[in-house]
Amino acid sequence: MDSGSSKSPRGEEEEVDLYALLGVDKSASPNDIKKAYRKLALQHHPDKVPEEIRAESEVKFKAVTQAYEILRDEEKRHMYDTHGMAAFDPSRGGGGPEVDLNDILSQMFGMNMGGMPGGGGPRRPRRSPDEDQPYKVTLEELYKGKTVKFAAEKQVICSQCKGTGAKEKVKPNKCDHCRGAGLQEAYRQIGPGLVRKEVVSCDHCQGSGMDYKEKDRCKKCKGKRTVKEKKALELYIPRGSMQGERIVLEGEADQLPDQTPGDLIFHLQEEPHDIFTRIGHDLSAELTVTLAEALSGFSRVVVKHLDGRGIHIDHPRGKILRPGEALKVPSEGMPIKRSEMTGDLYLVVKIDFPEDGWLKDDASYEALQKLLPPPAPPIVTDEVDEVTYESDADIEHMGAHQGDPRYGNEWEDDDEGQEGGAQCATQ
Repeated sequence: MDSGSSKSPRGEEEEVDLYALLGVDKSASPNDIKKAYRKLALQHHPDKVPEEIRAESEVKFKAVTQAYEILRDEEKRHMYDTHGMAAFDPSRGGGGPEVDLNDILSQMFGMNMGGMPGGGGPRRPRRSPDEDQPYKVTLEELYKGKTVKFAAEKQVICSQCKGTGAKEKVKPNKCDHCRGAGLQEAYRQIGPGLVRKEVVSCDHCQGSGMDYKEKDRCKKCKGKRTVKEKKALELYIPRGSMQGERIVLEGEADQLPDQTPGDLIFHLQEEPHDIFTRIGHDLSAELTVTLAEALSGFSRVVVKHLDGRGIHIDHPRGKILRPGEALKVPSEGMPIKRSEMTGDLYLVVKIDFPEDGWLKDDASYEALQKLLPPPAPPIVTDEVDEVTYESDADIEHMGAHQGDPRYGNEWEDDDEGQEGGAQCATQ
């Protein structure tokens, strides 16, 4: 069959007319070119024609594919319109179009040429999927760093048959299900009444494109081409690593035939700590002091750090500590990766007040009152009411269930719709 070129009486090859090859005019739009190619590619695809004309169809198929590759690209089409096929002749200084049939077919039809003779050369190795999994880690481990050795069970290429799935010297047969392509079409439901056609690995030949009789299959993998195997791996978590960071073991995912293995990826999940809270490279912890220490100072170890060290504070007399106040200890936070620097430690003051009735007699109360600062001057009013009170009230309950939008900060959340809300309330 004519592939778009012919011989002149002198034996020289005449210029190829790509437009005629696709059956379109020179003024054809990109969409017209695409439609024409789609029709011809389906018509001449070697897998869609009888065996006796397969070789002839293959030549035609490659010719229309090259024509489409040139005419679909605006720059290449302009070069062809200006200089003809000479623009793509390396011997004349042209670059030549690089046609990847797999790429074009996957874009146009969701097909793959597989190992078809003359179908754009051997397939580029695909990459097996990465494997992601969480890894829980304590704050101590993130502070000090950690190396974990473990045995992972994974799929590996069968060592006995080297991934062929057959016994040695067995001649393979082309898989009848996928016609040797290793791929087949499948339909996947993506919603109510909606399905999507996908190209997946052939489940009959496990993507090899070849099929073997039961007696010819590899005894170790039973023709599946891969086997399960345990492999010793090592996971290194650097000091100062953070929540959500990825630790990648390259090429340690499952091995699949005819594919380069993907990566095994661990996502760090920091477990809550009983004492410390981490934000970035900084740490915080409660500093619980007695009322006497808050008023008169102290000198002691206040917290045990993540590496077991005691953190000693010398708080001088005369400097009062108040509830909620924070003390900053520089350079006692988390290590910063790939540096000698560290974050800071914040100690938030919590005062442990004595229990009710801790003073046992009037003389002790009077002595304490003399030591402490006197109260503020009394408030003068025209009338005084003696009232009772509850000493265990919760301020968070103020305004509860009373319809005021300020309760629970609802007023702040409704700022943008205040005007509209007021209108609705008055209607």
